[in-house]
Amino acid sequence: MIETQKKEIVDLLYSELVPALGCTEPIAIAYAAAKARQVLGCMPEHIDICCSGNIIKNVKGVLVPNSGGMKGVGAAAVLGVVGGNADLSLEVLSCVTEEHIEASKKLLDEGFFSCQLQEGVANLYIVATVSAGGHEASVTIVNRHTMIAEIKKDGEVIYQLSKYDADMQQDKNENKPWVLSMDAILDFANTVDLELVKPLLDSQIEMNTAIAREGLSNVYGAQVGRTLLDCYPEDVRTRARAYAAAGSDARMGGCSLPVVINSGSGNQGMTVSLPVLQYAEKWGISDERKYRALLISNLTAIHLKHYIGSLSAFCGAVTAACAAGGAITYMAGGTFDQICNTITNTLANVGGIVCDGAKASCAAKIASAVDAAILGHQMSMMGRAFPAGDGIIQETIEDTIKSIGYVGRVGMKETDIEILHIMMDDVDL
Repeated sequence: MIETQKKEIVDLLYSELVPALGCTEPIAIAYAAAKARQVLGCMPEHIDICCSGNIIKNVKGVLVPNSGGMKGVGAAAVLGVVGGNADLSLEVLSCVTEEHIEASKKLLDEGFFSCQLQEGVANLYIVATVSAGGHEASVTIVNRHTMIAEIKKDGEVIYQLSKYDADMQQDKNENKPWVLSMDAILDFANTVDLELVKPLLDSQIEMNTAIAREGLSNVYGAQVGRTLLDCYPEDVRTRARAYAAAGSDARMGGCSLPVVINSGSGNQGMTVSLPVLQYAEKWGISDERKYRALLISNLTAIHLKHYIGSLSAFCGAVTAACAAGGAITYMAGGTFDQICNTITNTLANVGGIVCDGAKASCAAKIASAVDAAILGHQMSMMGRAFPAGDGIIQETIEDTIKSIGYVGRVGMKETDIEILHIMMDDVDL
């Protein structure tokens, strides 16, 4: 692999694996709101959030961190205005105090906030508009949770992302070749100087392990991780599922500990890392091979999500678990084909799990996806794999990844809409 390609991949990792406090969709709303107040230059008299259905779906059922147990778009937006620090990006709510929480609750009761659903836009789309004293400021976020596409003050555009327009659906150059493939991922993981990525992976290990232990030690959500350890033999398979699920238990339950995300998602960040770490510990894997396995897991998840896109009806736990399974196969001494077969086996099994928003049951979906990935790994190591033509499985791993991406991005578009209608009580069942 040439050095310029390695640098591209290192840069990709540093852009994707970043710390975030709480579920990334409410945090993105809080970030937009805090940034809008910063641009306005004073405490607003009102805030309006205009956002896509996928944002509403992923905010409705999850606790906003450091909010005193509040949920929803309004809680995230008002808390971002009152106590958020826009300079902290995805950790925007890390400095919220009890006074901020009480002030936010009071403002919510007084009609300080309004929300509108915006159709026909990117799946990840937020516009936060604040006003006071006849002045107004707005911040638009599109496609990535911290990607500010436009800032306006009193109707004048004061910042606009290069080549941005209101109809943009992707934040990448369509003519630029995608840097990743399974060949490139394995080559990079085996040859990169680990000193270039070790600080990033150390943060992922430290933060994601800490929140998993928090979820196993205390009551959050439906306690999926704790249930696994209580009801099943405590072998490495159980611990791999339990740690990943417990991290989600805590995170969806409003825990204020940060996680290192993957593909814009904390749940995916925990799923790509925690099962790999459990197997590395059980098998006595060297630090070097553990780090290289984490690179495989992180990059495989990013590769899969590239074709699905942000915030679809396809559950991201599946792609993250596939990636973790491939990394576990790598640590077990699996060949390139066996790593790819682990991914194929997992997609053939649980590729149909739907995303119906961020909430407590995400932990159970993570546990199920990790279990499928471990089965996929075990099958692969025994020379067993689902063949091309088995459903959407294709002749090559790259075509299989593209086919699952098409299902998630295109095939499940209407599913996504109907899930949102159900969640918003817009249909007669």
